[in-house]
Amino acid sequence: MVAKDFLQDPQIRGWLDGVEPAWTLLTFESLRALRHEPSAVQTAIRIANDLSVRETAASPVARNTLILLRRAIERVGLPLTATGNLSRAMVAEMCKLIEWPDYDQADAFRFNKVINEPDFLPLHVVRQLAQAATLVRAQRGKLVATPLGKSILSDAKQGALLAILFHLAFWHMDLSYFGRRLLGSWPQADAGVVLWSLSVCADEWQSAEKLTRLCTIPEPAIFSETWDRTPYAMEAKILRPLLWFGLLEHRSEKVPSGRFGEHHFYRKAELFDRLLAFDVKVDLSEGARH
Repeated sequence: MVAKDFLQDPQIRGWLDGVEPAWTLLTFESLRALRHEPSAVQTAIRIANDLSVRETAASPVARNTLILLRRAIERVGLPLTATGNLSRAMVAEMCKLIEWPDYDQADAFRFNKVINEPDFLPLHVVRQLAQAATLVRAQRGKLVATPLGKSILSDAKQGALLAILFHLAFWHMDLSYFGRRLLGSWPQADAGVVLWSLSVCADEWQSAEKLTRLCTIPEPAIFSETWDRTPYAMEAKILRPLLWFGLLEHRSEKVPSGRFGEHHFYRKAELFDRLLAFDVKVDLSEGARH
């Protein structure tokens, strides 16, 4: 847990630069509860499994998972390579079907003569999640829909799809893959704390840098670099995956002082508070509590 006088450390105060993290409002018991994976017993975080078809369609991850499932059923399996990825022909076909927020296919493929599945990030994410959720499986060189995958296509079952995929992504998938292993498991290791903090901090547009300081618990490892990489880790492992799930909205602004670079801003989408609910208590007494 967070040590006594943790936030009084000069290095941490310098990094915070006057920002008081949202999680300091939580009681010690609630902070501890949020650091556990959601379950029938650990209910500090509740993930809704009764979304409407319209709400499910608002999530790019869920929407494209359904596209993958339907195509796997229609084709009686999708061809795989020896490494377990979808074939290049299948990738080319899926490129025409999958839409993804803030993703420019032409720019992503600019230096690729041939497009393999890992080169097409949206498809790679969706296929990995669908397979981890046992909605599809590899069978005799093809990716086929499982009985669970077929059943999830019904309107009655679709309401649970996003909950299944979201839980897998944030508590069982190594999201550092999307940040090139930057800063290891930070801040995904405290996903519950970060998500609650976003729930109270991201009603309005906030920069990635500000959200990093508002929502994460700093660790010594983040100060070992010569420059601050924490906003990049936060974006790669938390903010952009939440954008893919449809829980955040994103906009960017060009950096005025340079030819290159942008400032990135995020705020909650309507789906955030519909999918996630929190059973926690806050302590509004004076002073930092953790």
